[in-house]
Formats: sequence, structure tokens, C-alpha cells
Amino acid sequence: MSTLSRNVDVLLESGTPDAPPSNTPVAASSDTPDAPLTGRPDRPPRTRWERPALAGLLLVTAVLYLWDLSASGWANSFYSAAAQAGSKSWTAFLYGASDAAGSITVDKPPASLWIMALSVRVFGLSSWSILAPQALMGVATVATLYASVRRRFSPQAALLAGAVLALTPVAALMFRFNNPDALLVLLLTLAAYATLRAVENGRTRWMLLAGALVGLGFLTKQLQAFLVLPGFAAAFLIGAPVSLGRRIRDGLLAVGAMVLAAGWWVALVELVPASTRPYIGGSQTNSFLELTFGYNGLGRLTGSETGSVGGGGGGAGGFSSQSGIGRMFASEAGGQIAWLIPAALLLFVAALWLRRHAVRTDARRAALIVWGSWLVVTLLTFSLMAGIFHAYYTVALAPAIAALVGIGTALLWERRAELWSLTVLAGITLATSGWAFVLLGRSTDWLPWLRWAVLVAGLLGAVGLLAGHWVRARVLAASAVVAILASLAGPTAYTLQTVATAHTGSIVTAGPTVAGGMGGMPGGARGAMPGGRGGLGGTQGAPGVAPTMPGGTGAVPGTPPTGGTAPGGTAPGGATGGGGGMGGLLNGSKVGAKLTTLLLKNADSYTWVAATVGANNASSYQLATEKSVMPIGGFNGSDPSPTLAQFKAKVAAGKIHYFLGGGGIGQSSGGSSASGEISAWVKATFTAQTVDGVTLYDLTQPAASGTTGATTTTSTTTT
Repeated sequence: MSTLSRNVDVLLESGTPDAPPSNTPVAASSDTPDAPLTGRPDRPPRTRWERPALAGLLLVTAVLYLWDLSASGWANSFYSAAAQAGSKSWTAFLYGASDAAGSITVDKPPASLWIMALSVRVFGLSSWSILAPQALMGVATVATLYASVRRRFSPQAALLAGAVLALTPVAALMFRFNNPDALLVLLLTLAAYATLRAVENGRTRWMLLAGALVGLGFLTKQLQAFLVLPGFAAAFLIGAPVSLGRRIRDGLLAVGAMVLAAGWWVALVELVPASTRPYIGGSQTNSFLELTFGYNGLGRLTGSETGSVGGGGGGAGGFSSQSGIGRMFASEAGGQIAWLIPAALLLFVAALWLRRHAVRTDARRAALIVWGSWLVVTLLTFSLMAGIFHAYYTVALAPAIAALVGIGTALLWERRAELWSLTVLAGITLATSGWAFVLLGRSTDWLPWLRWAVLVAGLLGAVGLLAGHWVRARVLAASAVVAILASLAGPTAYTLQTVATAHTGSIVTAGPTVAGGMGGMPGGARGAMPGGRGGLGGTQGAPGVAPTMPGGTGAVPGTPPTGGTAPGGTAPGGATGGGGGMGGLLNGSKVGAKLTTLLLKNADSYTWVAATVGANNASSYQLATEKSVMPIGGFNGSDPSPTLAQFKAKVAAGKIHYFLGGGGIGQSSGGSSASGEISAWVKATFTAQTVDGVTLYDLTQPAASGTTGATTTTSTTTT
């Protein structure tokens, strides 16, 4: 027992209390770019157990993120289909088109698609080739965060930060999914590392790298990447050990690197004639700049997102919870990310106060500025934005929360000989376990005993930390371990539940169903909308009523959700829905074997084997056939691509074989009505038939006079 206690104390030991800053500014000529700096900033010394501990952390993270990965099938089939398209066509790859024939792009820049498409080119189309890159990005993000914290703090602080990140429920969700968020978080964490290196030694190249990484972040998820810039700029301008002129110059050079890293692709899209590239999905004028500053930019802040599914009006309708300071702690987002937000904010304030007397170039304070500003700016933006907000966006908060928890805990632990420091740690432990008790209580039927165990452990840890001032060090060390376990038990349980559950669709959440959240609907799209709506918002009819789809069906698209189908008609992994939240809503639907065979007949004779309204619906058929399927109107069918005249011309030229009914949402939030016009024209001009429960029209065979719209062939074959 004595040996165990000593080992625990060693693991928590982080060096001499309140060690003086070791990055004393060194002389560097502001007249000579990149003048060599004398000496290398010291770091806390390495220990024998550090490398094995880091290897263990990364191994556990890899297992968590790769375990049974294919259970989620195509995950978000919208992006999976685009990855498949990019693996077949370099033009589709370059622009991020939804289909290999390049009719329209996804409603985001293509950086994340490039990774997946390359993986599919090398390993073939499968759930693993699409999802494994995201899981590896998660492991790389944990490693980068560890390296960032370790440069100025103890290995214990870095390990704690890495563990917090790996065990954040929304991180486990998104690093096992194929949305752009995984790559965005990795790029921004790398940019934070580069910024902190620049603060340490003033090297211009590190600022250039930081700017370039943020630029690549823009090519991943547009303006969201810029939320970290205030903290990066402040840390460098305040803390870099070079003259003010040099700091300003290098900051401007970093902005230039950011513009170059993102601007080449933007210029390409805007300068290339629209007739020779895919239509820009998510825009109403075929403009990436409109997409950037409208639908995916200011529209997300104000709620005026033309053509969106819904979410404006203060975030109280459609797919968004009510905006406000409490949004991150409410039912929709609380279990995803909020477990340690109060602790991170309190530790941030405490750590800043501890560094209040440090020299200007104190790298520890600079690190606090980087991570603290990242957390505060992103937290306020997500909380107050009136446009579409999804709970999985909060993965962008995870690195900052994790870093602040690791750093703040380490700095207070260095002062553990002082009662006030232990009092703060005890208070934070008690508050964190109490908040976990509340969050766990929102899932009343899921592990009901856990919330009480967390509360008791948190109370014991807090009391032990206070008592540690008067009793032996081994009691203090053991109490610290109990406090950490109590603080991480809740998010760890949610993470394990997330890993054990398949997730499909465009809207997914981590963890079990929660009271008042988007949980409860069968098949993964569980529960009513925020604000009591059970439908798709108010744009298509009365609240709670599913809108009528172009093509004549009144069903919600993709119901029941299955994550699309693999080549041959079988969903990879057999996924049938996403755990937690609206896992299957706005997702592809299952494609029967007979319909797949029909679409593949003479497929090489057509540019598109089929067309249908909405990219989510089109994705199912494209993944099943590995042939181009035109997604009319883009993501939800509200983009003017193609127009009715353009569609008629393509049909007349024999480029499209079938039209598939029953997909997409169509015109919404002031978007284009082109998809509805196309659906009406097809119905009036061609004869309907039913195969595997899907209504389709052969666009090469106009109906005879007097038979338009009639169903001539019906098949009850299903798979």
C-alpha cells in the first residue's frame, strides 16, 4: 500500500511549485529576419514513464475510435457519396462534387472530402475506407494536444489534457464519423501548436505554418476556422520574444499565408467559368462567396439562411435549439460537451491569476490565452448564433476545454502546499461532480446508479483534497486521483455508449437519449424537434406534419434510415440508425437489389444513371451503384441546379436515364422552386413505375398521349 501511494504521488507530481518562467526573453535583432535566438526554452524534465504513458493514451484512443467502426455504415451518406465521386473523377475531387459527373458540389469546401476520396481510391469503397481517416485524425489530435501542453507544462498536465479530449463524448462521435468537423479540429489544434512554438522562439516560419493551417481549416468548414484567430493573435502579439514591429510583421505574414492556403481554391472556383465546373451547392447564385458569407456565414449568425431546412428565428425552430448563453448546457448539447466547461472556465481564470506577475514573454500565460480565447469565443458564437446549430458542432470546443483542464489543474497542483489552492481544486471537483449528477439525471433509464456514484466520489475527492493540507501526502495524492475519476466518469460513460452505438444521417448526437433533447424517434431519428415540433420545422406546413416531397411522397426522406447501401444493395455493417439524437433524419434510404440491377443496366450509356431531388436521397443510389446520380437542388433540393430548362436539355441529349421520386425537401426558406418544377414536368411527361417500393420514370421513354403519370409497372419485390 505504501508503494502504491508513492507511485500515485509521483504520477501527480509536476515539478517545483511555482517554478519561475523559463522562457526569459533573449536578444534578437528585429532588423534581421529570423535572427537566431540563443538557447532552447527549457521544458519540465522527461521521466521514464512518460513515453509509455503517452503510447498507452494514444493506443486507448485508437481502440475507442476504431472499434467496430463499420457499424455506422456510410455514416453521413451525403459526404460518403461525394467521397465516392472524388475517387472516380479528379474534377469531382477538386471541387468536392456530389457526383462524379460534377453536377453540383456539397455545401462545404472540399478539404475533408479530399482525404476520404484518396482513401477510397487506394483501398476501394467501403465504410472503413471512409471512416478510418477520421478516427486516425482523432488520434493525431490527441497527440498534438499532448505535445502542445507538454512543451510548457508537466507530462501529467499533458496526459490529463489528452485523456479529457479523447473521452469527450462529441469527440468520440465526430472522430468516428465523416463530417468535416474531424479535420477542422485537427487542423486548428495543429495551428495552436504552431502558434505556441512561434511564441516561444519568435520564428517567422511557425507563424506562417499557423496561418496556413487555419487557411486549410477554411477549406474544411469556412468561417468557423477563424474563431480561433483572436486568441492566436493576442498570444503572439503579447508573448513573442521579439520586437513589436517584428510581431506585427509576422502576424501580417501569417494572415498572408492563411489567405494563400485558402485563396487559391476560392480563386479557382470564382474565376473558372461556371459552365465548366460543378454548381456550388448551398448557394442560390452559383457563388462560393455567397455560400461563405450567406448560407454558411452570416446566415448562421442571423438565421437568414436562404434555402436552409430551417433554424432561424433565434434558433427556436427547425433544427436548432433556443439560442442563448445556456444553450451549451441545455438538453441538446449538454451531454455532448458541457461536462467540464465550468471546470475549464474556472481553471482558466485561476491560472491567469497565478501568472499575473509573469514577464511579458511568459509562454505559460500565452498558452492560457490561446486556449482560453478559443474556448470563450467559440462558446459565445455557438451559444448566440440564431441560424442552424447542431450539437455535434461543439466538438470544436473539445481541445480548448481539455487543454485548460490539464493546464489549470497542473498550475494549481504546483501550489498544493497552500490551502487556498487545494480549496479551489476541491470546489471545482465538487461543482464538476454535481453538474455531472444533473447531466446524468437527464437519462433516467440509463445507468441510474452512475450519477450517485459520481456525486459520492466527487464529494470524497473534494473532502480529501481539503484534508490533504493537514494529513499525509499519500492521502492528498489518493484524493486527487478520486477527484479526477469522479470528474471524468460521466463523459467516459457517454463516450463508451457512443462507441457502442451506430450513427447514421446528417444529424447525430453522442450518448443516450436525454429528456428534452432530440431523442426518442425510432430508427435513430429519435424524438421531437426543439420547441415541440415533430416534423421538419415550419417551412413546409403545420408544425409536426411531414412536408410533401417532390415526386409525390409525403414521407420524411430516408425513413427508415439505414445509412444507405453498399455496392450490391446491402448496408455496410448492417447499420439501422444512429444512437443519440436525430441519427437518421435527412439520410439516404435503403436501395433494393432489383432497383440496383435496373439502374446498372446499360449504365455506361448515360452520364447519370438517375436523377432525384436532394443529395441525401441521391447518395443512396450512387453508393449502391457506384455510378453518378444527379442530386437535383443539392443538399435538400432548394438550390437552382439544374433549372427546368437545363434538366430538359440533358434529358433531350440522353444523359439521364431515370428520375426517382420521393426524395429531398424541395423549396424551403426562400430557396429555389426548380426541383418542384422538374418533378412536376417529369410526372406530366413520363410514365411512372414502381420497383422495390420506389416510384421512378424512364426519361428515355416519354409516355404516350393520355397515359402521363400513370403507373404502368409495379414490383413488390423488396430486400
